[in-house]
Amino acid sequence: MKLPSVDHLNAESAAELFAQAAQSLRQDPLRRGCCVMLPSHGRLVATGDLHDHPIHFQKVCDFAKLDRPDHHLILHELIHGERLTHGADLSWRMLAKVAALRLQHPGQVHPMLANHEIAQAFLQPVSKGAGECTQLFRDGLEWSFGEDAGMVEEAIHEFIRAMPLAIRSASGLLCAHSLPAPMAMPKFDMGVLDRALGETDYTARTGSAWCMTWGRAQTQDSVRALADAWGVKLFVLGHKHVELGAETPFPGVVILNSDHERGVVLAFDLGAPLPTAEQAVSCAVPLASMGSMHD
Repeated sequence: MKLPSVDHLNAESAAELFAQAAQSLRQDPLRRGCCVMLPSHGRLVATGDLHDHPIHFQKVCDFAKLDRPDHHLILHELIHGERLTHGADLSWRMLAKVAALRLQHPGQVHPMLANHEIAQAFLQPVSKGAGECTQLFRDGLEWSFGEDAGMVEEAIHEFIRAMPLAIRSASGLLCAHSLPAPMAMPKFDMGVLDRALGETDYTARTGSAWCMTWGRAQTQDSVRALADAWGVKLFVLGHKHVELGAETPFPGVVILNSDHERGVVLAFDLGAPLPTAEQAVSCAVPLASMGSMHD
C-alpha cells in the first residue's frame, strides 16, 4: 500500500498531524477504558517491536491490506532506533507516519503504548544501542524544527498519551507491549484496563501503565493470575529480543519481534476460535519473506 505523505519540514503541520491523530485515538468508538475492543469479524495483524525500521514498517502495512475496512493493524515500540542522523535520532518521523496512517484508516490502525513511548512522553531516561534515547530524540526534533521543536514535541506527547494500553478481542485475545513483572503484581491495579489512564499510571516503577509496558521475567503463575482476572486466553506481547522472531515461553503467551532480520508478524481471523500459543508461533510470517509492493 502507498503510505500517506507527511510534511517533515513544517512544525505547525507536524504538530497538527499529531494532535488530530491523538483526537482520533481518544474518540475511537472501539475504545473501552484504556483498551480497544476489536469486533468479532475481520482480520488482525499483530507486530512486535519496530524501533524505527522503515522497511519492515512498509512491509507490515502492505501485509495488513488496510484497504479492506474490517482489517486491523497493531503497531508498537515505534521510536528509538539505532540509526542516527548527524548524531540525532529522527524516529519522530516514524511516529508521524503512523499518525498519518491512523488518520487515513481510523479505527483500523492501533498504535499501542510501549515503554519507549512512555519514556519519551514523560522524559524518562532510557538507553539503547545508540545511547540515551530520550535526549537523542529531542535532539532530532531540534535538528528538524529548530526553535519550533517544542511545539512538535508537545503534540507528540499528546499523541502518545492517547495511545491504548492494550488491544482486546471478545474471543480472549489480548495484545500489549508487555505485562507486569512478578514483583510488581502485589501493587498492580488489575482494574487498569477498564478505565482511562491518569498521570500516576505513567510514574516510573510504580504506575500501572509503566509496570505493564516495562515488565520482564513474567512467570507462568503471574501470567495466569492476569489471564484469570481479565478473561484472556492468549497474550501477544513484545518488549523482548526474540532470536527467531516469535516464541512462546509458556502456554497462553506469544512474544513477537519485528525489528530485526528474522522479525515476524502474526495474523488472526477475528471471527475464528483462537489458536494455541504454539499454533500461533508456527503461523508467524517472516518479514524477510515478503517483497514490498514498492521495491
